Amino acid sequence: MTFELKLDKSILLAGALLLIAPIGMSLPTHAIAAGAEEDGHGEEKEENVVEMNAAERKKQGVEVARVSFRALNQEISAPGEVSFDQYQSSQVTPRIPAQILTRHVKLGDHVAAGDRLVTLSSVQMAEAQGELIVASREWKRVKNLGKKVVSDRRYIEAKVTAQQARAKVLAFGMTAAATDQLAASEDATKAVGAFTLFARQSGTIMSDDFVIGEFVQPGRVLFEITDESTVWVEARLSASEGSQVEAGAPVRIQTSSGSSFAGTILQVRHQVDETTRTLSARISVDNSADQLHAGEFVTAFVESGSSDPVLAVPQQAVTLMGGQTQVFTLHGTDELEPTPVLLGQERGGWVEVKSGLSAGDQIVVSQIFKVKSQVLKSKMGGGHGH
Repeated sequence: MTFELKLDKSILLAGALLLIAPIGMSLPTHAIAAGAEEDGHGEEKEENVVEMNAAERKKQGVEVARVSFRALNQEISAPGEVSFDQYQSSQVTPRIPAQILTRHVKLGDHVAAGDRLVTLSSVQMAEAQGELIVASREWKRVKNLGKKVVSDRRYIEAKVTAQQARAKVLAFGMTAAATDQLAASEDATKAVGAFTLFARQSGTIMSDDFVIGEFVQPGRVLFEITDESTVWVEARLSASEGSQVEAGAPVRIQTSSGSSFAGTILQVRHQVDETTRTLSARISVDNSADQLHAGEFVTAFVESGSSDPVLAVPQQAVTLMGGQTQVFTLHGTDELEPTPVLLGQERGGWVEVKSGLSAGDQIVVSQIFKVKSQVLKSKMGGGHGH
């Protein structure tokens, strides 16, 4: 009787290696398991892969971009403080002694140019209003008589007196419309000295330090109004750093929470502060989203030059996994795989990649945490991430 013995190739190979190996030497694990790896090769790699097609990536906000060479901007870091844009701010003050009658807006209100702010009453305004009514009535009478009846001198005097009376109440704080209405009424009982101050610009009421009934003097600030769509950042530079930046240079403003905003140098002062021995750089920053507020401390990164082009990726594309810095690369059309990278210099939100990627590779640049969590989930559950 004949028996046919069939052995697995991997067993034969392992046995042969054991026969020829010197005593006391251990064989490499990969050599012993060469045959077995044919069935389990790449298992760990497959666990790391997240399958996500273009439609799924779009739905979850996962964006992919190609790696390329770019010049990294050289930056000077400086502490800064947010302040109001004084070019878009105004103060509301009375021009004559007056008593506050009515408040029409309060702190934090948004106002438009021409909105009522506060109504006041003044003895000086009452006198000026009375003079306006009398002068306007006299000028109307003289004008109706005409130059044929009255002398040129009388005609001009009446006209000039009426104009001066009108200019006076305007200077005291009445609007042109209210002044014309009062002059046309010729009603002396309306000369009560009340007048209203209006907003000269659109913006937010930032201060209103007064109370109803208070008697205020000329120049007393009743309201401060600021358009917060842009703000200033006052950054402090050393004298040597100040000589490296110019007006118009781009600036990146970063808050303590990590949020970044784009700005532009308006001016660098030419006088060193006696106390801090620094130069102040004024930076204009777009604040249309109302995320920056006066008094907030920030860090300003001022561009002062650029490097030679290097292979670089956005900083938010890099994550830490298994003790290594990695990015997620796109293979084919729907496989996202973590790829270890060696990083270099970091500037302006970009980081140099010294190894691990090539120009043209596609990597994930948004929602990194979401992709990373799917990789970790697949490792725990065993299988592809979806």
